[in-house]
Order: sequence, then structure tokens, then C-alpha cells
Amino acid sequence: MKLLEERIKQDGQVLSDHVLKVDSFLNHQIDPGLMQEIGKEFAQRFAADGITKIVTIESSGIAPAVMAGLSLHVPVVFARKRKSLTLSEDLLTASVYSFTKKETNEISISKKYVNEHDRVLIIDDFLANGEAALGLLHIVQQSGAEVAGIGIVIEKSFQDGAAKLKQLGIRVESLAQIAALANGEVTFLNQETEELVK
Repeated sequence: MKLLEERIKQDGQVLSDHVLKVDSFLNHQIDPGLMQEIGKEFAQRFAADGITKIVTIESSGIAPAVMAGLSLHVPVVFARKRKSLTLSEDLLTASVYSFTKKETNEISISKKYVNEHDRVLIIDDFLANGEAALGLLHIVQQSGAEVAGIGIVIEKSFQDGAAKLKQLGIRVESLAQIAALANGEVTFLNQETEELVK
């Protein structure tokens, strides 16, 4: 998705060979126009898949998931990371380790909102080691719902998350695929391929 790649190049900050900061438009301050285009792109890619629900994780997955839900005309359910007095029974849960935050969270969704009649699209902001996506996948599988695929805004292709998911037979659609974050610069997978062709 060229629009997203351009925005990453323009506003993304490479903090290390593994960390890309995109908090000016995706996971702190949100650019609604860009999120709308991202939602449309996910909706287009999964238009023929009979999606009935979108599942994401709080909080950075919510904006792209809601925009995709708007385009697909389906509800969005987000897994909570914190315990809530109102979310206490009949829960589907999984443990997710965050390499960025160096902590493990138990994520939860109420059984009331995802069930065996659903075809689910999982959406998240980043895919690196695949922990969050695998946690969401585990929750959806517990519900008996079918997973149509996983939509990722930014994939760090140099880490093994996408490979883990594909080995499980899961369709992964990433809108921007990063091949490297070396020397303070972002190199996209398609850009790397184009350079090899030259």
C-alpha cells in the first residue's frame, strides 16, 4: 500500500534495527484519513471471505479494525488487556508477551461476542514475532469461529511472525512489509526486490 509506505518514510522514526516508531499517525496520535484508507484496503482484500466479525487487541489495533469494520459493515470486538469489573465471566483468554513493552498480558474477549457462527478477520497494527496475532488466533479458535485471515498494517518481515502464522495455514495480508530497519532507514520488502532486479 503505497500511501502507507510513503507515510512511514515521511513520519516513521527508526529507533533501532528492530524498533520503528509510528506514534504520529498510528499508535498514539491517529490519522483518521489514513486509517480510513487502511480500512478500505483490508475490506477490499477480504471482500469475498464472508467476514462477520473483526477481532483486534487494545489499543493500537482498534483504529484500523474499526475502519475495516465500517467498510465491511461488521462489528469489531477488541481483546482487553486489563481486567474489568464488567468483563468477568464467560471469557476467552490467552497470554501475550510484548517484546516492545517487555511484559506479558492476559487478553480477554467475552464469549458473547464471538462464536462458532462467525467468520473472523483478525487485524493488528504490527506483526513482528507474532505473539499478539497468535494470542488472538487462540482466542478465536476457542470460540469455535473460523479465522478467514489476519490483516496487518505494518509487518516486520525480518522477524518470524508472518512465517509462524503461515505455517499454521493462516492467510496473512500485510499492507506494508519492512525488510530492514538498518542505519536509521526503512527498507520495504518490495523495494528490496526492485533493487535486486536492477
